[in-house]
This record gives sequence, C-alpha cells and structure tokens, in this order.
Amino acid sequence: MKIIHFLTTLCLLLGSFHFTQAQTSVNDMLKEWERAKAYTKEYLDTMPEAGYALKPTPEMRSFAEQMLHLTDANYGFSSAATGEKSPVGLGESEKTADKSKANTTKLVMAGYDFVISSLKKMTPAQLNENVKLFGRFDMTKGMAFAKCFEHQTHHRGQTTVYIRLAGAKPPQEKLF
Repeated sequence: MKIIHFLTTLCLLLGSFHFTQAQTSVNDMLKEWERAKAYTKEYLDTMPEAGYALKPTPEMRSFAEQMLHLTDANYGFSSAATGEKSPVGLGESEKTADKSKANTTKLVMAGYDFVISSLKKMTPAQLNENVKLFGRFDMTKGMAFAKCFEHQTHHRGQTTVYIRLAGAKPPQEKLF
C-alpha cells in the first residue's frame, strides 16, 4: 500500500511539474511576443515618415510593405494555429492604400495584439496539439507560433537596412 501511495504521489508531482513547465512556456512565449512588439514599435518610430515608401531596389517591398507583410503573416499564422478567425484577410494589410507612418504603425501594432490575444487564450495542452499549418505543414500549435515569431523577426531584421538607407540609426538589439 505504501508503494502505491508513493507512486501516486510521484505521478501527481511529476504531472504538476510538467503542467507548471508548460504554463511557464506559455508565459515565456507571451513575454517574447510583448518584447517583439515593443522592438518592432521602435523600428516603426525610428524610420522617418519619408522612409516608409523607401524601396532599396524597385522589385523589393517598401519599408511600409515589409512591416505590413509581417503583420499579415502574424494574423495568418495565429489564425491557422488557433482556429480563431482573423479580422484581416490574407495580404489585406500590405494592400492598404494608406502606407503612412501613422497608419502602418497602427496596423502593425494591431497585428501583434492579435497574436498576443490569441496566445493568451491557449492552454499548454492546446499548444501541444497538432495542426496542419496552411493545409500543408504538420506541426504543433506551439511550433506554428514559433514559426510566426521567426517570420516577424526575419522581416523586421530586413528593415534594418531600410532604416540605414533613410539616414537613421536602427534601434539597439533587444534580445532580452
């Protein structure tokens, strides 16, 4: 009887530990998304208004289009991972006629808010559920959020060159 009690207690403790780790993971993801949002806002603030239309070469996206592409993907990845309907259609942000600094900033921040809000509704168990992202890629919902994070980091990083071409100094690294 003592051994059964011991094993039951051990299982409960290990299960509780696993849940605590998973919940910490959700909380850590939220902190990282909040950091990414603040860092991206610094990029948006640093670029002069005239730089929002800047294209390093004619075939490239403008600064505003890069940021709006990042935003469209934030909506798309989060919606695909959670099943929550995106308030923005595929590519809709990037196609907006108003690519001013004020409007681009508003749209980009709303995209981050959607990701953060979606993530706050996720449980650790849901993050471990499988999803077919964009009908093609099998992964966990947590991995879909990780891919989304990688995508926004990639495109924000590209805009460092745009900021320098506009004669401004990019924000300091915000790794932590």
